[in-house]
Amino acid sequence: MTIRVLLADDQALLRATFRMLIDSCPDMEVVGEAADGGEAVELTRAHRPDVVVMDIRMPGTDGLAATATICADDALAATRVLILTTFEIDEYVALAIRAGASGFLGKDVNAEQLLDAIRTIADGEALLSPTAARALITRFLATPDPGTELASAAELDSLTAREKEVMVLAALGRSNEEIAEELVVSPLTARTHVHRAMAKLHARDRAQLVVIAYQSGLVRATPS
Repeated sequence: MTIRVLLADDQALLRATFRMLIDSCPDMEVVGEAADGGEAVELTRAHRPDVVVMDIRMPGTDGLAATATICADDALAATRVLILTTFEIDEYVALAIRAGASGFLGKDVNAEQLLDAIRTIADGEALLSPTAARALITRFLATPDPGTELASAAELDSLTAREKEVMVLAALGRSNEEIAEELVVSPLTARTHVHRAMAKLHARDRAQLVVIAYQSGLVRATPS
């Protein structure tokens, strides 16, 4: 299946570079380009891409607001957002993940890393750069704003002990393969447990599962 990608960045030259790179892959195609967040939302609704590669700082509506709008739209539930930005600061990472982004990468990634990230996001997994991963355990997720909780107490109580266990490991940054090795199960079983936890908590993807783990207290941030 071809992964359909929308590019959202105010730099035309950068969009053109990304388009050439993505269109050179037989399993991907660029279906649209947006120069600001408002246009990104419009084109996402028009084209229903699998992945939106989104910059943060753009004129008018920025990438964070556009991400929140896209991820809050039930009609766009199948679309994933990959934030690609120069500004890998803690607050941006936390706001992006809270808004529903499935991944966060710096623009210093190489071509292969970007393509792998798009494939990972399209497959329903989360992907964070090392800088972004560290930011997830800061106070921005450990102490959420009132009213931003993503899962109710009843939903958390519905998790099995094993589902809570894999949720904690996912929040600590373990991949499905690493979870499988630690729990002595197959990677497919680990992935199944992760996805069952996501379904019970109505988590959009693995990134939101990480947020819920910190918000619920299953995992606590370590002071930096």
